[in-house]
Amino acid sequence: MGRPYNGHESWNAWNVSLWIGNDERLYRLAMHCLEEPIKGKAPSLDCAVCRFFRNGPAEGSRTPDGARYSRHSVKLALAGLRE
Repeated sequence: MGRPYNGHESWNAWNVSLWIGNDERLYRLAMHCLEEPIKGKAPSLDCAVCRFFRNGPAEGSRTPDGARYSRHSVKLALAGLRE
């Protein structure tokens, strides 16, 4: 079976990705987390997720639509931006 939520594994993952990809502040934060080098190298996704939570919404907080920002949903959203 395919991914029923516009290519995402769940409604939560889709909604978090939607907000990160379309809210200017969250998008800029996500891109900074993905692109700011660490010791001259691009950060891993796990490191980028930690940076995101350090500088953005708290883990467990919710999007305006009620989706929870979890490490998994943010990691999926950042991976999509990295593609």
